[in-house]
Amino acid sequence: MSKKNQGHTRSVSERSIELVYMMSGIASAAIGLEFFLLPSHFVDGGVMGISLITNAITGINLSILVLLINLPFLYLGYKQVGTAFAIRSSIAMTILALILYFVDVEGATHDKLLISLFGGFFLGGGIGLCIRGGCVIDGTEILAIAVSRQTSLTVGDVILVINLIIFSVTAFVFSLETALYAIVTYFSAAKTIDFVIQGIEEYTGVTIVSEKNEEIRRMILYVLARGVTIYKGERGYRRKDGGNNEINILFTIVTRLEIQKLKGEVEKIDPKAFIVMNPIGEIRGGLIKKRPLHKD
Repeated sequence: MSKKNQGHTRSVSERSIELVYMMSGIASAAIGLEFFLLPSHFVDGGVMGISLITNAITGINLSILVLLINLPFLYLGYKQVGTAFAIRSSIAMTILALILYFVDVEGATHDKLLISLFGGFFLGGGIGLCIRGGCVIDGTEILAIAVSRQTSLTVGDVILVINLIIFSVTAFVFSLETALYAIVTYFSAAKTIDFVIQGIEEYTGVTIVSEKNEEIRRMILYVLARGVTIYKGERGYRRKDGGNNEINILFTIVTRLEIQKLKGEVEKIDPKAFIVMNPIGEIRGGLIKKRPLHKD
């Protein structure tokens, strides 16, 4: 197969995976809304929360509000991210709106805490899956990115401020109890979004400074079967014996499931080893999967 055909096949494969993510996300969000939040008139954050509040005040159909309120965010997404992103997002939002318009089911439970938790879980899962599919079904993320680029606020700060306003209005329009349950829904959705996007394979960068760096290097290679990078470093303090201040600094990337094993193995080799761990948002290229177990 030629390189051109290989690239085309890979592109089709990637688009198919993105489509599966998008459709799964829409289905999950619809379950969260139809079976949990909407039957009990619960409110979430973001555009859906704004739409639900507006629906309660004006009586305008929720499906229409979801599309109308998302329109300016879609335009912002077109300007900030690109045409393909805006098209995919508009399709996802339209499908979700159609489901909300035509599907009407009874709630899965009457327990308010379960409604908040599982409504947020399914809605957050839907948002996360759609993001992995290259689109969004809630435009507030786009606004948060745009504002963060123009101010000192982070994306998380902007989303928090937006949702605090929504929850305050919810307390005024509905009740304080509804607003409190909305906060529970929001946190449930936020945690689910993080997990879906980062997944069980969330990576952590680990820096290790140790006198026994060679033993630790071999342990990482042959016990954990992970790649390792060696930085040439120098101690910041002078040794009393006048010895060499140079030292090899090890850096590796592991999943969060491997962190405890790594720390335990390092502890066996050098209990005094200095270890620094940092969450990794995204990695590309390099050796991030398990490496072959062959001796060097």
